[in-house]
Order: sequence, then structure tokens, then C-alpha cells
Amino acid sequence: MNRRRFLGTAASIAGAVAAAPLLSACSGGTAASTGTNSAAGLKDALPAYVPSTAVKPDIASVAGGPDMMTDPGFLSYPATPVATVSGKPGKGGSYTAVTPLWGTVPAADNSFYQAMNAALGLTLTMKPADGTNYNTIVPTMTAARKLPDWIQLPAWWNPNFNVGELAGTQLADLTPYLAGDKIKKYPNLAAVPTAAWRAGAWGDKLYGIPSYSSGFSVIGALFYRRDIFDARGITADQVKSAEDLMNLGKELTDAKRNVWAFGDVWTYLFPSWDLPLKWTVQDGKLVHKYELPQFLDAMQWHYQLANSGYLHPDAISNSNAGGNTRFYAGQILVKGDGTGAWNLGDHQSGTAATPSYRRGALNALSADGKSTPRQWADASARALSYLNANLKPEQIEELLAVANYLAAPYGTAEYTMVNFGVEGVHFNRQNGVPTATDDGKKYVQATTYPFLASPSSVISNPGADVVTKDYTAWQAANVKALAKPVFWSMNISMPQWAATADAAQAVEDTIKDCYHGKKKVSDVQAAIASWKSGGGDRLKQWMTDNVLNKYGTGQ
Repeated sequence: MNRRRFLGTAASIAGAVAAAPLLSACSGGTAASTGTNSAAGLKDALPAYVPSTAVKPDIASVAGGPDMMTDPGFLSYPATPVATVSGKPGKGGSYTAVTPLWGTVPAADNSFYQAMNAALGLTLTMKPADGTNYNTIVPTMTAARKLPDWIQLPAWWNPNFNVGELAGTQLADLTPYLAGDKIKKYPNLAAVPTAAWRAGAWGDKLYGIPSYSSGFSVIGALFYRRDIFDARGITADQVKSAEDLMNLGKELTDAKRNVWAFGDVWTYLFPSWDLPLKWTVQDGKLVHKYELPQFLDAMQWHYQLANSGYLHPDAISNSNAGGNTRFYAGQILVKGDGTGAWNLGDHQSGTAATPSYRRGALNALSADGKSTPRQWADASARALSYLNANLKPEQIEELLAVANYLAAPYGTAEYTMVNFGVEGVHFNRQNGVPTATDDGKKYVQATTYPFLASPSSVISNPGADVVTKDYTAWQAANVKALAKPVFWSMNISMPQWAATADAAQAVEDTIKDCYHGKKKVSDVQAAIASWKSGGGDRLKQWMTDNVLNKYGTGQ
């Protein structure tokens, strides 16, 4: 799995979870002492933000609300990368690091690892682990208290890892080193927006180092075949309501020609019914999305969609493995996906299937077509690395200096080294673009070093400027619609029973059957009633007592 595919998968997983807070299930019956973050506590713990001016983007970032901004765009890779780190950050120490890898694990001590150690000035032994089973590999390490010196713990697996319990026991507290202006010792880390660091804070202390952070982080979007829409005179801004979407389905579907308007859209569309991702507060009281009347309205619309003939048969049968292939072939014209799917690889695959291929994304919409469209912000970072609590202060400082190197902005000399390796050995430039050699393809894995630390995300698709321009334009058009959900990035540690109730797996399974037309809305109602009596009401009370009443909404 390459970097772009990882980002798409990460976004899809985040969308499937659709959880506003980052949850960590405790093994006992009470919350861990590191628990939930408070606004006042975070104010003292989080690092200051000092934007980098090392590289100027071609398309500047656009600000939205607090903590919200678009990703800058680059139409070319800098011809002469500038250096942001003077000398070598390391002091000769020896450390081990574990990151998940979806792909072939490269040979140990390969030429890229050797070159990186030489550049870093220490020995950092990389031990990539199978990403598919990573959520079971890590717990065995923590149970034996044998974590490496540096480890990546993707936030979507926080419940599996019990990060709330590990913080302060097996994971090092970085607050004394990075809080406030202290981070200015590490300028590239300081250039990572403060909101991204929230995802690595537990109990008002800082533990995690963010990777792949973004000021425009959402669970996904409704993508459409812009080339086909353009040919039929349909523009994205004409689609403003659920009724417009259904009418679109009627206009575009032609089953005899093997064309259906829609693939699965529920995960990315249901908030348009003025629904939260999970929780909202009404009249000072906590309310779950299942309890809102408009939830059933959204469910009914999707049930009707499944029975309208506008939803692709493979989506109805939950056979989504070939969804991209059908999208490229024009068999599906609108589908939901994580925003990581919008990239150069997608453009290349799409144009190989259909030369005119062009991906677009619908703007945020409201189901009634009248309300102000709103799009919920996800956590600004979903990939975080942690240092071992057993490290000495001087060792932590050495590894933070390395993290500062790894977090160098896009297009710098350090970024080029971390992401492409040594020119002439691991990459050569083709039309100015770093392009991997055979050794580069084997050894330079995007989810090894960048999984320990990386700069904020940018949008860059060398050779496909249309993708960068379209994606940045869509972000700019929607950044004002971004809103923080209740309990945004509060990292809530909860007991196992509550985490199980929070997942509401039986309800979610019934919802999926409903939006595929296999079960009725009444079945969803019954599943919700069972969930409420079986733990949902108790969960709401626990969240009210332990989070809302003590810490507020996090907004």
C-alpha cells in the first residue's frame, strides 16, 4: 500500500467509525486517570504554532473557522530543495522504532535506512510491522511492557491499544519539552498546527507526535464523475438538497447501459439531515444521533434510494471491492469515499480507463435545500507516534530533534530525503519530479519514517495539475462549512462496557441493511430501542456525568 492509498484508507476508516472523539477503552470499570482533555488544561499543554516560510506553495491555504484551513497546493516539486535543519539532529544514540506497514517489509539495514541514519546522526533501527494485524500486534507488546523506543499508534485503533491507559505509564509525557513556546526549539514541529497536537493529548498532557495532519480533515465526500456531469450540462452547485440527488438518480441511471447513478453514500451524506456524527447537545442535555427524529428521515430517504433502482446492485449486495473500477468505467457516477482517494494515482487509473476522466466532489449540502450546509470536521491528525516512557530526558530530546527533521515541510531537502531517499540511488528526477528507482521502490516506504513525524498535508499531484486545482478549489469552497462536532478531539477514556455501547455494532449493522434495502426503517427503530435499553441510555448518562458536566463539549 503506497502513501496515497494509505491516506485514502485512513480516511475511509475514519468515515466508517464516524466518531467525533477519539475513544480509548479501559480494561477496568472506570475511566483512566489520564482521561478526557479540558479546554483550560490544553491551553497550557499544547505547543505554539509558528508557520514555516521555507517553501512557498503555488496555491495558498485559505482560513475557515478556528483551527480550520485548507491544505496548500503545489503544482511542481521545488527544483532546489532548501534545508531547514543545520547539521545532524542526532547525537549518536541507538533506538528502535515500530510502524505499521501495508506492503512488503524491506530488508533490514538496507541502503535507504543506512542513508537515513547517516543523515540523522544516530542509529534508528526501523522495524515495520504488518499493518493488517497491527491492532493485535501492539497489545502483545504493551501487555509485556516491551514497547520500542518510538512507536506509531494510529488513532482509529485507540480502543484496541488503550492509549488512555498507556499515556503516562508506558508512553512518555512530552509536555515539558513541547508545551507553548518550548516547541520553538524544533521549528518544523512548531509548523504543525496546534489543532493536530490535540489528537495526541490525554488528560491535559501531550504524548503524541502527529503525522499527516490537516486543517481540512473530514470523514469524506460525495465524489462524482465531473467529466460526465460536464458533458450533460450538470454542475455541482446545482445539487443542493436530497431531492436534487434523487432527481439526479432518475436522470443518470440507465440500467440497460449498465449505468447507475449511485454507489454507497450513507456514511458521507447522513449529516446533511442536520445530524451530528454521534452526539449533540440540546437545551443543555446530551442527545445521540439515534434519538433525533431526522435520523429516521435520513434512514427513510436512503431506504427509498436502495429501492429506487438508482443504487448499483453491487452496492446493494455490499460488494464494494470493485467500487473504484466501476467508477472509472462510468457504471457508478456518484459515490462516497475518503478524501484521500482524490490523488494522482486515481487520475492515472481513471484516465487509463476513460481518457476524459475527471473526479469532482459535491459541495456540502442540506437535505432540505434551505438550511445552511455544514460539514463536520474530523480530528486534525489520525496518525500519531509516541516515545517510550523509559527514555531519559536527553534521549527524548534527541528523538524530538529527529522528529523535527522528519517534519520538515514539503519540498525541502529533509522532506526529499525522508520521502524519496538519495538522488541517483533511490530516485531520479523525471520532468523535475522525484521518481523512484528500483531500489527506491523496494526500500523507501512512505509509512515508515513519515509515520514517526511528518509535516502538515499539502495537495500536490505532479503531472496532473487539474487534480491539485480541483481539490484545492473544493476545499476553499467548503472550508467555511466546516464545524467542530461535540467532543471534538477530546480523547475520551471510557470503560470497556461504554466503548462497546458506543460502537453500537448491532444498530450499525441494521442501518447498513436498511440503506441497502434489506431491512426497513422500523427494524432500525427496533435496533435503536434495544441499544438504548441494553447500554445506550447508560452510556449517555456516563458521558453526561464524566465528560459533558466536567469538561463541556470541547468546542
